[in-house]
Amino acid sequence: MDILFIRHGQGEHTLDIPKSFQIENPSLTSKGMEQAKLLRKTFPLSHNDVIFISPLRRTLQTAQIWSEKIACRKIVSPLVSPRMFPLLPNKNTLPCDTLPVVATIKKEFPNFEVDMTVSHDLWIDGINILPEHEFINVGKEFIAACKSLHKEKMYIVSHDGTITSYRQLISGEKLSREDFQFETGWAKVSC
Repeated sequence: MDILFIRHGQGEHTLDIPKSFQIENPSLTSKGMEQAKLLRKTFPLSHNDVIFISPLRRTLQTAQIWSEKIACRKIVSPLVSPRMFPLLPNKNTLPCDTLPVVATIKKEFPNFEVDMTVSHDLWIDGINILPEHEFINVGKEFIAACKSLHKEKMYIVSHDGTITSYRQLISGEKLSREDFQFETGWAKVSC
């Protein structure tokens, strides 16, 4: 199976760093919306496709714009929410990466499935500062769940640190922040 990790489009939280990191659950900018539209040409979707999406507004908007008019399966999961990379000790999740409550997601994106098989704690805290050994365990479980869907390819709309963490987990290669994807950039990993 091939997993195509796609980073969300430009978000409001990137416009005035570090001050803009304080924006809670930021949206895409107009540039980010245009970037998401371009994904339609790069990765045309069909009704057979499955997209896993981080629970944050910028990733949900990216997937919504990209998949407009395509009745593919869209699954929201905290297992692809923001992740600090590399993991730094004693750090907290920034407001821009704090997960919204599930009710907000269901209200704003009613056509998306919300994966309630994931533990309640992960819906509260996400994987951002999860200790590495715990991330490896939930990451392996997530990849196994993806494989159980029996698709040749899987799409995941997520964040630069999360994408790099999963790429490192799957490939076994040592990666760094220099391996981050740009806005709506992508990486393909076979597993």
